[in-house]
Amino acid sequence: MNILVVEDDPDIGSLLRRGFSSESYDVELVGDGEAALRVVNGKAWGAIILDVMLPGRSGIEVCKALRAGGQTAPILMLSARSSVNERTEGLLAGADDYIVKPFAFEELLARVKVQALRRSNAGTEPRRLEVGALSLDLDTRQAQLGGTRVRLTEREVELLALLMRHPGEPLSRADIFAALWAGHGGASLNVVDVYVGYLRHKLAEALPEGAHLIMTVRGRGFMLEAEET
Repeated sequence: MNILVVEDDPDIGSLLRRGFSSESYDVELVGDGEAALRVVNGKAWGAIILDVMLPGRSGIEVCKALRAGGQTAPILMLSARSSVNERTEGLLAGADDYIVKPFAFEELLARVKVQALRRSNAGTEPRRLEVGALSLDLDTRQAQLGGTRVRLTEREVELLALLMRHPGEPLSRADIFAALWAGHGGASLNVVDVYVGYLRHKLAEALPEGAHLIMTVRGRGFMLEAEET
């Protein structure tokens, strides 16, 4: 996935380039808004990281210009300004997220991944998901495994749908948490383990003894087996 970073602070720009590159993203770093507008049409971008305080045209102006030009990639704005009015201005300009400096790179990375997940699932998503013998009807919220109905809570349905959209692909605790529990101030990462445990147990009841569909991938997170075993 291509990431465009628009940041005039060389230290922050270097940090972001190294961080995203270490996660196997292709990164292009530019230092001002005019440069961003020149290069943006050259690639399909998975995300655009846009600083607000840029020389020349501000990040707000650049964001508006990108959206006016038809750019649909997720835009995440970075700024040391944290007031409600300033955050609102960024979002109304067309940004998908607004992150206040200083920030942890891990949080920014999680937010980029969440935006990518949301974009990949939006609009064209089928209303019925199927992975091997497992199926989930997103309209009725009913899951079946090998013809056996699996009764799930609403949150378990959301978790199963997320895993089924990425069969055979490990999803980290941070990614799952950000996708399903964003905005729940009292929740912690442990809630992911709790609900994975609930879901794993319910699916296992419809499988041969000792079999599981949701696997723990050491150091990476949780994964739904691409096919029932």
